[in-house]
Amino acid sequence: MIDQHRRGMVLAAGALAASAVGVPAWGQNGGQGERKLGYAIVGLGGYGLGVVIPKFKHCRHSRLVALVSGDPAKARRVAQEYGVPEKNLYNYENYDGIRDNPDIDIVYICLPVSMHAEYTIRAAKAGKHVLCEKPMALSSRECEAMIAACRQAGKKLMIGYRCHFEPYNLEAIRRARAGDIGKLRYFRSEHGFNFSNPNAWRLKRAMSGGGSMMDIGIYALQAARYMTGEEPVALYAKETTDKRDPRFREVEDMVEFQLEFPSGVIGSCMSMYSANQNHILLMGDKGRIEMEPGTGYGGNRLWVGKGRETEITPPNAGANQWAGQLDHLAQCVLQNREPIVAGEEGLRDIRIIEAVYKSAREQRRIVL
Repeated sequence: MIDQHRRGMVLAAGALAASAVGVPAWGQNGGQGERKLGYAIVGLGGYGLGVVIPKFKHCRHSRLVALVSGDPAKARRVAQEYGVPEKNLYNYENYDGIRDNPDIDIVYICLPVSMHAEYTIRAAKAGKHVLCEKPMALSSRECEAMIAACRQAGKKLMIGYRCHFEPYNLEAIRRARAGDIGKLRYFRSEHGFNFSNPNAWRLKRAMSGGGSMMDIGIYALQAARYMTGEEPVALYAKETTDKRDPRFREVEDMVEFQLEFPSGVIGSCMSMYSANQNHILLMGDKGRIEMEPGTGYGGNRLWVGKGRETEITPPNAGANQWAGQLDHLAQCVLQNREPIVAGEEGLRDIRIIEAVYKSAREQRRIVL
């Protein structure tokens, strides 16, 4: 288990680093003569196309240079809209050809979870750095293989934990570390949404690895870890799923899990695919920090005090979390430093999620 003091120091340094690449870093040009690093977006689904690609306009160290898609007509249409040359369009069969394209420095894997390991490993073998969307992979074994492949190739591997670059989360972390609510005693986070499409790949276990816990529950787990600055030492989980619901033929709906931390803090978390919720609460012996929504794409809100009487707006509230994420990895490549959310961070989450599933299945407390 990672040393708890070191973990706290790493998280605090990470929060400060993310703050540092907030408005100042991506609000200015890079160093003299520093070129923007080129990204290839792998997967033109709802997230890659609808969320990530439009954010490059906010970047100062990154640019979109290539697309990988199984739909050539769609790829050409997107390329035309965003100024990507046709020579930089790839499909899943000729993907390995990216090795011969010097325009591409980094690939961003925006594919179903079952494809994360394969396309990360292939990218590393092609000599490219990798940003992989969360959850990192189907299993901890796949995560380990991804880390090993990138290490062997001498390439960076970062996981798409955008909230580490989100201003409201960073301000909440800063205030918790500064003792604004005294000694932290209790943490709570519920994350869920009402999944309306029963045919979505996220509801197919072979493609997603699980249901709400793998998808939206990872936000609750991540928040518990970065808000407390600790690693859980034990957990207990319970699943509640209506198998008559056609959405949940293969995957779980609700998972509630309790995390025990070395300092004595208790974390109470919930993930769900049948109700909308996005909430984070830290209770200290002198007050509370509350966020609702806490990890949204936008519109997050933060209160610090005894209740909701004092709402806080971070000084860099307008900073774009995706641009921060994209530029952070670009800067790590340029400066040869490790990302604050490297592959090991994704591996830790998957190991804990595996323990959550085991606890729910065996109905017992699991020591980590």
